[in-house]
Amino acid sequence: MKLILQVVFLLGLFLNSLEASEFKEVKVIKLKKDKQQKILVNYGTYSKLFTLRWTLYKNDGLVVFHSYDKYVFQNILYLKYKNQFVKQELKSRGADIFTTPYLLVKFKEFNYETREAVFELLLSDRKAQINLKYI
Repeated sequence: MKLILQVVFLLGLFLNSLEASEFKEVKVIKLKKDKQQKILVNYGTYSKLFTLRWTLYKNDGLVVFHSYDKYVFQNILYLKYKNQFVKQELKSRGADIFTTPYLLVKFKEFNYETREAVFELLLSDRKAQINLKYI
């Protein structure tokens, strides 16, 4: 009985570690002020454009603009607080309401010498439906 419980526990830990690596792709990008990063998002027969840029860094807050599928969003991201991330769902939820693929943009650091913001782009795509092309 003890051996069965140990096996179940180890199997649970193994499966849990597989779930923890939810992100399929991780990419670090550096952007100067008003420079734009464009990413072509392809799935099925659809091709949509995701763009990211920043305009102002003041009081540890970075003003970020991003657009996806012709919708424009503005956020202020901080390094020290909870709002370091911007989440962009890449498909409509439909039947995949719990596994909708999304792109997570994380503000990692600001380099004062080069005046560049460093971002980490993380793709969550459990069903491997999304293909990203950096332009």
